[in-house]
Formats: sequence, structure tokens, C-alpha cells
Amino acid sequence: MATSNKVLRKLKAKFHDLDVQHDEEKASVRIVHPTLQTGLNLDLPRLEAKYDQKGDAGLEDTFSFITLSFQAMEEKKQLQGKLQHVFPVIRSTSFPIETKDQKALIHEPHTAETRIYYALDQGKTYALIDEGMLESEQLDEQAIKEAARFNLRSLETDVKVDEVAGNRFYFLNSNDGYDASRILNEAWVKEMASMMEGSVAFSIPHQDVLIVADIRNDQGYDVLGQMTFQFFKEGRVPVTALPFSYENEKLEPIFILARKKPKDQ
Repeated sequence: MATSNKVLRKLKAKFHDLDVQHDEEKASVRIVHPTLQTGLNLDLPRLEAKYDQKGDAGLEDTFSFITLSFQAMEEKKQLQGKLQHVFPVIRSTSFPIETKDQKALIHEPHTAETRIYYALDQGKTYALIDEGMLESEQLDEQAIKEAARFNLRSLETDVKVDEVAGNRFYFLNSNDGYDASRILNEAWVKEMASMMEGSVAFSIPHQDVLIVADIRNDQGYDVLGQMTFQFFKEGRVPVTALPFSYENEKLEPIFILARKKPKDQ
């Protein structure tokens, strides 16, 4: 509770011109912009964990996210002539499918755990595309989706490698907002899978990381499960704590019951 109060005081001090609402029952905070009449929901336990680990520095990323999000909302969202700035984004299936003013967000199914949305990149942030935006500019939904997939293939796919208990893990973490989206780049996914010596697994715990796992022994699944859950807890926009197996070019969620941590982790 002490940490919770500190985080709330810091949010209210930082955004004194906005309405900071605390929902104790849901353990969440809602920051409401008085002019835009819209807001952002934040998970309070997640913020508390960041503050406990890093102090004030742990909240800077959240402060920046709030500021940039409201700046993006204030800008006029115009798609005409900006199709090269449209990208797909991955969200959990619990993510809303319409805006607060009940406009349907452009989306489609992905896996049992995830859903695909579409976003207009606005520099340091992006805005999810809704049906109202398409109607006002007389744009075709399929054209938006095709442009987004095409643009996704232009993004870099550099990875870092780590080896734990005889298993190899590849991390894609460019922090451009579309790291998890790379899992929709089918050519790259197939290329990565072809490099693996053992079983292939993918993980998208939050929007800013994608993990490819070369599972060569039973401990590999334990490591991947622990790793995915840790990233899921720390991510600003969490997606899913479940990794995916990859067989016959299909992603299937896998449930991992961790037994013990490998000795060299």
C-alpha cells in the first residue's frame, strides 16, 4: 500500500492538469484528458513493481507513454497519403475491439491468445485504426491490411542470441513498437524456424519483444516459460504469457509447467 500511494502521488504530481482516477477494487489508475474526454488505463501493481525495482527511473517510460499518447490523440488522424505508415500490431484477445465512443477497431483473429489490429504510425507513438477513419476517408479495409503487411516486411529483424542449459534463444527487441508484429512476417518466421536444430517455439510476451527458441532438451521449455512470464510482467503493453509451438507453419499456444531452474541460468 505504501508503494501504491507513492506511485499515485507521483502520477498526480506529474499530470496535475489531468484527472488521475484510482480504482482500488480493480487495482488500476485511469488518466483522463479533460479536453479530449478520453483516457488511458494503467495497471497499478505493474507500476509499483517498476518503482520498487528502479525508483523514479522505473516510471519515466510510463510518463513518456502517457504524454506521447495524448499528443497523438490531439493530432488529426489522417490516413490519406500515409499508407506507408500503417502497420499491424499484436494484442491479446482480451483487448477491446471498439473505441470508447463505440467505433469498431479494424482487427482480425490471429491465435487463440492473440488478435491483430492495425495502426497509423505517428512517430514516437501510433493510433489504432477504426472503421470511422476508413469511412471518413473512403478507404478500403483490405487495402489498409495489405499495406500494413507490406510495410512490416521493411522493418529490420536483427536478433541477439543467448544460450541457456544447452538451448538457444533469439531476441528481437528494437523498441519501435512493432517487435511482436514481426511474428506476422511469414518469410522471416520460416527463415528463423529453418535455422533451429531442435523444436521451434516463439514468444510475444509484450509488444516490444519477440523471442525465438531453439528447444534442444526438456529444460528449454522451463527456461522459455520463465523467460516469457518475466517479460510479460514487465512489459508496458503485455500480450500473452504463453509461448507458441511452431509446426507446419502454424502457431499453437503451449502450457509449460516449470519444474526447476537450470543450474547455469
